[in-house]
Amino acid sequence: MTQHEKEPADDASIGPIRRGKFSIQNRYFDFHGPVFWTSSIVALAFISVTLALGTQVDNIFSTIQDGVSTYTGWFFIIAVNLFLLFCIYLAFSRFGEIRIGGEKATPEFSKFAWFSMLFSAGMGIGLLFWGVGEPITHFINNPFSQGQDADAAQTAMQITFLHYGLHAWSIYAVVGLAIAFFAFNKKLPLSIRSIFQPILGSKIHGWIGDLIDVLAVVSTLFGLATTLGFGVQQIAAGLNHLFDIPDTTISQVILIGIITMAATVSVILGLDKGVRVLSEFNIRLAAALLVIVVLAGPTLFIFDSFVQNTGNYAQNLLQLSLWTESYRMEGAWQNSWTVFYWAWWISWSPFVGMFIARISKGRTVKEFILGVLLVPTLLTFFWISAFGGTALFQELQLNSVISEAVQENVATALFVMVESFPASFFINLLAISLVVGFFVTSSDSGSLVVDSLTSGGKLDAPVGQRIFWAQMEGLVAAVLLLGGGLAALQTASILAGFPFAIIVLIMCYSLYKGLQEEHESLQRKDEGRQREAYTELVRNVLKRRSENQATKSSPAKAAETIDARKVDKQDDDKQEIGTQHKDVADSSAQKSPSTNGATTTNPTKEESSANPSSS
Repeated sequence: MTQHEKEPADDASIGPIRRGKFSIQNRYFDFHGPVFWTSSIVALAFISVTLALGTQVDNIFSTIQDGVSTYTGWFFIIAVNLFLLFCIYLAFSRFGEIRIGGEKATPEFSKFAWFSMLFSAGMGIGLLFWGVGEPITHFINNPFSQGQDADAAQTAMQITFLHYGLHAWSIYAVVGLAIAFFAFNKKLPLSIRSIFQPILGSKIHGWIGDLIDVLAVVSTLFGLATTLGFGVQQIAAGLNHLFDIPDTTISQVILIGIITMAATVSVILGLDKGVRVLSEFNIRLAAALLVIVVLAGPTLFIFDSFVQNTGNYAQNLLQLSLWTESYRMEGAWQNSWTVFYWAWWISWSPFVGMFIARISKGRTVKEFILGVLLVPTLLTFFWISAFGGTALFQELQLNSVISEAVQENVATALFVMVESFPASFFINLLAISLVVGFFVTSSDSGSLVVDSLTSGGKLDAPVGQRIFWAQMEGLVAAVLLLGGGLAALQTASILAGFPFAIIVLIMCYSLYKGLQEEHESLQRKDEGRQREAYTELVRNVLKRRSENQATKSSPAKAAETIDARKVDKQDDDKQEIGTQHKDVADSSAQKSPSTNGATTTNPTKEESSANPSSS
């Protein structure tokens, strides 16, 4: 066994256990060579090829997307449904009470801060970009209904809920729980490779573990680049809508550079001072925008539709989640929507999962899963009901032109919808600010995650390394926009999502084995504590019973024992009284005149009158 593959030493801290060849450790960089260099080379090669192909790359990306989606769509559908079922099983199984970090671990963040970071990292830009655009797009055209009427509106909301609902968050829950459990409970590096320790053993520290982490880094880079690409497209569309700034690919690339620099500042500040503070600010800004839309829009319709949309989603969840477009002979609607979404969430899951793991220490398995699945999902549903519902209401009741704007440029959907509100200019400005905030939190959170993966599991990589990955993420997003816009972004997600979907399926089995071992260990500890408590209880009972039996079987002896104790007590009392008398006598002797001729002084007049014996 080589030095790179030998067993790790025991370490109570979470961090890298060994370093591979070509690793660097100094003030500015501290990385695990095989993962860092391989991931960097793959990213740079992709950038170089995309720029070299020029205009041809658009057609290439479209062909690749169609091919992969067509032949692997069924696999994505099955995999994502299995992830959700696995989460539900874990939450209500015997593993639900296992605490991340150990029995005595406590949460590091309040629930408000925890949910804020979950929502910001998991869905932020996607909801702003597609919250209006997707329901309107499905309203115009979907495979389940014909015509732009109320039935089409309900169907549009069901499809959108599917893409942003329990299935999406179950992917994040599986990956996040697996990373957190093996890092905080098993004291392994905070890395994707650690999850496979029950299957691979010490091989996770060899080339197989390096390969797993490389796939995770590449998947994170492309999934994150897709999100950042959507974000910058929406920012550019908003600036064009408000200030007539040209919305071109070059302007989008410039915006990526500017916002990436802002994200770099947050990355330098770290998780607690940068990401957490900005995430909480984003959630407050998002709440303000949501309240404005609810109050300025069709308030009653929003609340009514939220209830009805949620009921329709629950009623048709099984059918929608297993639909594979089998009997549609023309078109490939699902490839551009459901398959893309599942691939996008999976490709983004190393980043979101790692981030959720870092902020979830102290939560039980049940609390973690239900918190990740239910709270963000309900918030997302209400958000879509407010924004998408308002847009659909305008289409159905007010003959709005949102559908025309969406067909022309989906990134303008939100800004066109807000035009019907009072003070629309300031509301749109608020929306643009929120997109920028989500862009920054997504970028710096992704940088922290990639830093951890490429450094072998370190929680706090050097500043120089954080800056490097923040710039790399922005560069990949810019190149994807140059290479084909939306089609390129979708292709990148699908290509990265497919291999990692296989890894996540294996991850479920490995996590099950790890939780089973942990549960058995906790059971043995509980049985040991119960055995000790029972043994002590039996010992005390037998002791008392023995004393009682001795008293009942020999009353005379017991009486003699009591009398003897009384005599001993009387002797002790007499001895104590004698001792007290002796002490008093000794004290008096010290105060009386000396009998051996020593010089004494006569008492004063007051002393003589106060002492009868002296007179």
